[in-house]
Amino acid sequence: MEIIGPAGAGVAIALENVFPPLPSEVILPMAGLSASRGSFSLAEALIWTTLGSLVGAFLLYGIGAWLGVDRLRAIAAKVPLLHPEDIDRTVAWFQRHGGKAVFFGRMVPIFRSLISIPAGVTRMPLWKFGLLTVAGSALWNTVFVLAGFSLGEAWPVVERYADILQYVVIAAVVIGVAWFVYVRIRGLLASRNGSDPAASPD
Repeated sequence: MEIIGPAGAGVAIALENVFPPLPSEVILPMAGLSASRGSFSLAEALIWTTLGSLVGAFLLYGIGAWLGVDRLRAIAAKVPLLHPEDIDRTVAWFQRHGGKAVFFGRMVPIFRSLISIPAGVTRMPLWKFGLLTVAGSALWNTVFVLAGFSLGEAWPVVERYADILQYVVIAAVVIGVAWFVYVRIRGLLASRNGSDPAASPD
């Protein structure tokens, strides 16, 4: 961190937005630790990492805008257990709650990156997306940078608790996906049985 400096920390956070396995929960406290040692200022750490969050978010926003609703509907029509109507419902939900989703999503592992894609798909106004991203990312980054700044060499404590949050989110995603698959398969089987003449009593 002392070698790459605050700008390098910002680049790392931008990459973390595009490639979530890069752990911001490690990068941010290390930036705070380096700031506490005087390698750069605390303000530089916060400004550069938040700027990195914004750049990474806009990259994924661009991917979402490139995909668009029509292309996603066409993809959903070809993917087993998905329907174009799923895209329509997701877009309708995001259009109602997109502002809250972008702001709070910046503070949730995994979703911190992915939330930018539906924002691009729905073409959320760039100024609104940018402001919400900066606000949410600044809060998340500040908590972890200040933790590293305050804890010093004990900053791995932050990672330990952040891992718990990440595991909870991953478990929730797995359960949600499993439930979705179960409901779709059950509906598919019921539909096939209902259309099968042999399944109907004569």
